[in-house]
Amino acid sequence: MEITTMAKELKELTPREENYSQWYNDLVVKAGLAESSAVRGCMVIKPYGYAIWEKMQHTLDKMFKDTGHSNAYFPLFIPKSFFSREADHVEGFAKECAVVTHYRLMNDPEGNGVVVDPDAKLEEELIVRPTSETIIWNTYKNWIQSYRDLPILCNQWANVVRWEMRTRLFLRTAEFLWQEGHTAHETREEAIAEAQKMIRVYADFVENWMGVPVIMGHKSENERFAGALDTYTIEALMQDGKALQSGTSHFLGQNFAKAFDVQFAGRDGKLDYVWATSWGVSTRLMGALIMAHSDNNGLVLPPKLAPVQVVMIPIYKGLEELGKIVSEMETIADKLRTRGISVKIDDRDNVRSGFKFADYELKGVPVRLVVGPRDLAAGTVELMRRDTLEKSSVPIDGIDEYVEKLLDEIQKNIYDKALAFRNNMITKVDSWEEFQRVLDEKGGFILAHWDGTTETEVAIKEATKATIRCIPFDAPDEEGVCVYSGKPSHRRVLFARSY
Repeated sequence: MEITTMAKELKELTPREENYSQWYNDLVVKAGLAESSAVRGCMVIKPYGYAIWEKMQHTLDKMFKDTGHSNAYFPLFIPKSFFSREADHVEGFAKECAVVTHYRLMNDPEGNGVVVDPDAKLEEELIVRPTSETIIWNTYKNWIQSYRDLPILCNQWANVVRWEMRTRLFLRTAEFLWQEGHTAHETREEAIAEAQKMIRVYADFVENWMGVPVIMGHKSENERFAGALDTYTIEALMQDGKALQSGTSHFLGQNFAKAFDVQFAGRDGKLDYVWATSWGVSTRLMGALIMAHSDNNGLVLPPKLAPVQVVMIPIYKGLEELGKIVSEMETIADKLRTRGISVKIDDRDNVRSGFKFADYELKGVPVRLVVGPRDLAAGTVELMRRDTLEKSSVPIDGIDEYVEKLLDEIQKNIYDKALAFRNNMITKVDSWEEFQRVLDEKGGFILAHWDGTTETEVAIKEATKATIRCIPFDAPDEEGVCVYSGKPSHRRVLFARSY
């Protein structure tokens, strides 16, 4: 079947180069990842999309446990008064909070359905969790009395609500899924080491499982998490030249311990406030996965996160021929599964093979194996790899070992391609004119000198919509002048327009 015919059957994606935003939206919906819901700004994550998230979740969960963390769960509702205790925190989240004011409905006396019962007003309003620092530190007060109770290394998998006005599936929704780690420590040094360790765990995951290269660094003071003394971030670059913050880890100092009076008896017998961190990634990573690798045929999934790594499609005439081919496919599939490879045999007889080809390209399945009667006779299969769309004829004998090595090669190739693109999109600039020109004509990451003031940072953002993505960990000391103000600068920082 011609490719154009296949595409029409699945309804063509908007070309990426024509309208990147629409291409992304088309892809999320048509690949069966997610869709908008009846609740404004909230999404339904469909089974295929959730299967990818589950693989992310499973991998990260193991990484957290391997570094000594345990899972717990804390309430969805947080008393409003808790947010008043840490001034920077409440200011950072006040505009995004959903508030519960009543606890009961009643039938409308005038017969118009149900209404809020005016007599059921809460004594204190509850905030639907935008993040959990306040409720967790109120809880930790009961858990911590002495240095022997430290450290506490907790993580929770949960949903949060941040009342976004402009939403986009996975990238920014009013409700989303995430994990949030919250740790308590005896010393400042231990807490800083924890926060830095976790941003490196995130970088490991995003690069080695998602195949997306990242730059690690500090957020500027203006871009820090509300209530943090330092925020570490990993920044990725999407194919349209915009940055995506893909994970953050925060050194919270003693701010939340002081706000909730969490003290411990130290080794010297004196009371001190606990040192804290928090860190998290969300279903926004799904957006990064889609935008970093996919093309006009659909998703391109790294094998480590693909729900189905190999799809097998029979070409046949008649049920007898189908039975022989499927029997051979089952033998091959068993060998692949023995190697830990996930396999699907699509022997549906109500859709054409051409439709199946296009469907699995759209869904980003890394390897496609096609077997027909001629292949059986020759002892071969036709193999196509999704990352390059290259086809080849491969002997059935030893195919399990071949595919196992190929999946590793595809994983590496996807990362290498994204890395080459990212590196080509990093530009050093030394003047304001060059800064604006590169931003408008090329995009990507810009390494430029900044004078270190929030005033200049805000002015640059207002003039160009570019923000400081991070101060890279490996940024060398380098004397220069700020591209905007002309004042002295001691290192370059990373700018970009972002999601």
